[in-house]
Amino acid sequence: MPAFGSFSLLVALVLSAYSLLAGAVALRMLATGRRAAISPERLAETARRAGIASFIATSCAAFALVWAAFTNDFSVAYIAQHSNRALPGPYKFAALWSGQEGSLLLWAWLLTAYGFVLRLRHKVDVTLTAYASTILAGVQVFFLLLINFPAPPFALIAGAIPPDGNGLNPLLQYPEMVIHPPMLYLGYVGFTVPFAFALGALMMRYPGEKWIHITRRWTMVTWLFLTVGIFLGMHWAYNVLGWGGYWGWDPVENASFMPWLTGTAFLHSVMMQEKRGMMKSWNVWLIFSTFLLAILGTLLTRSGLVSSVHAFAQSPIGTWFWIFLVIVLAVCTFTYILHRDHLKSDHHLESLVSRESSFLFNNLILLAACFTILWGTLFPVLSEYVQGYRVTVSAPWYNRIAVPIGVSLLFLTGIGPLLAWRSTSMRSIRRNFIFPSVAALIVAIGIIPFGVHPWTIFTTGEQGGFYSWVTFAFAAFVLTAIFAEFLQGARVIQGHTGQNLLASVVQLTRRNTRRYGGYIVHFGVVLIFIGISGQAFNTSKEMTMTYKQSMFLGPYRLECESYSQDSNPNYDTTFALLDVYRGDKKVTQLAPELRFYTASQQPQTMVANHSTPLWDLYVIYAGSDPSTGQPVIKAFLNPLVMWIWIGLVVTVFGTGIALVPNLSAALASQRNRVTVPVPPDAIAAGKAGD
Repeated sequence: MPAFGSFSLLVALVLSAYSLLAGAVALRMLATGRRAAISPERLAETARRAGIASFIATSCAAFALVWAAFTNDFSVAYIAQHSNRALPGPYKFAALWSGQEGSLLLWAWLLTAYGFVLRLRHKVDVTLTAYASTILAGVQVFFLLLINFPAPPFALIAGAIPPDGNGLNPLLQYPEMVIHPPMLYLGYVGFTVPFAFALGALMMRYPGEKWIHITRRWTMVTWLFLTVGIFLGMHWAYNVLGWGGYWGWDPVENASFMPWLTGTAFLHSVMMQEKRGMMKSWNVWLIFSTFLLAILGTLLTRSGLVSSVHAFAQSPIGTWFWIFLVIVLAVCTFTYILHRDHLKSDHHLESLVSRESSFLFNNLILLAACFTILWGTLFPVLSEYVQGYRVTVSAPWYNRIAVPIGVSLLFLTGIGPLLAWRSTSMRSIRRNFIFPSVAALIVAIGIIPFGVHPWTIFTTGEQGGFYSWVTFAFAAFVLTAIFAEFLQGARVIQGHTGQNLLASVVQLTRRNTRRYGGYIVHFGVVLIFIGISGQAFNTSKEMTMTYKQSMFLGPYRLECESYSQDSNPNYDTTFALLDVYRGDKKVTQLAPELRFYTASQQPQTMVANHSTPLWDLYVIYAGSDPSTGQPVIKAFLNPLVMWIWIGLVVTVFGTGIALVPNLSAALASQRNRVTVPVPPDAIAAGKAGD
């Protein structure tokens, strides 16, 4: 099987190289009008089919590596390093992406899978797809070169074959790690497709904005995968690392967040190009930057350039990524300079009080956040290069800059829908802003008795409470604005059709799924901000607990019921049984664990968490007191964390709605069995500008 896997990777490389070279030659022949013994159309078709075949070859290689894991083939060095006989089946499958070579194979396989779908749908625009397919083949060649030469996943172990492997990293032996990395990679890799279309459209001076329409769903699906991947990583960190938090500004966390920021900016600003023919150069560079940041994130993970719990060991593979980044940046810059006259805007910004300006400021804030994170991530590397030693950037530095940026972005999320395209009159501003502003004021005053107030920043210099207070007020503003948008359009439909309000909201959303799906996404983002704002009020307590001893934290009392031990072929575990009371009522029983994995000889904490909409009671078995040998329990009370995960679900739901094609008003009326004609003003309520 290792020989079969190595051969499959070599075949995939040859096919991708042919797809690149044949596609480039065919496109050149079409551009210059030159003819040869084989027509450029036929040559381009062979390149397309070679790209399809490369997916089959890469799939065979991925299957071979998974097969080696399930059959305990420890002659393969990668399997010996990342698996063992007692490892449960799902984690044997996860071994595919648990190490450097396997994760690069996953990258290559997903890339060829995206290319497979793109090439099957080539008739949407044959010429533009041929350009995108050729560019995609170039990226495929790079990753297949990596796993054929400097990082082969099927390298055989030197010397005697061990009877068992080293086992999977204990940090990765958690159910979410079976889906978190693939989701993240689907996002990373997926941005290659809109990048390829954007670069191809610029190379061929593609007229109009059709390339944006073609790639809109590609970009949204990719953005969704990356979003889910990031939040699954947050949930994993929260439940596995045992430090009570979900985001620590780790360099690899940052690496996934940066392309998300630029991708989000692209999804917003591209609407200005569709509606008004503006920001064409801006949009091209946004998608270029998103792809480059995705590659940079892959570099940070694999080169050992930064120190991270997620990063792989130091590897010479980083040089390959630097060369590839330089080549891609050079190609993008050269193409842009050559064809920049093709990207002239059709219109210009007419007023600062307009929807265009809100999109522009939204983009600037997202890019400011991205630059801040990029600077903080690379600063230790730059400081070492300049000064000879590393100066690390800690989480408080990021928070001081990123939190105000995030709060500003939240505010703009509410303002955008209230503004009109081109220019907004003062009368419209007064009418649209009054209810959101009143809601924000009521919430800002109403939460002060609960300890959420603004003056701590002036008395103690502590910023968390202040920004939480501002976040709650802005959240009220944004939610009111969103509800007002739905209510206004639904009432128009209700007045003409006689439907109830809920049915009118559904029909309104069906008529413009992109717009109202986007509002639902914004609703989810507000919930996420609310959940994050609770972090300012986290509390914790640590103590040595013996039998029947109690710990008090917030409204809870934790009573130690017992300590016990257990073992299985994969790990030994010591755990505590803690009864949780609120007043005299027993709420639940928590069992935090401390595991010791046999194969890797590494310990790992397993968090026990009681989650409610108000707070999480988060408990870990922190080890033993060195002086007494008695168990140490650490508990956190983390307010509002559940709303982060609820916000993610709402965001996924909203994105799914935005991906659904619009239904005509007539079809929507027919499905709702409405016979009353829908007048033009009701249709306009559903089809107003995004």
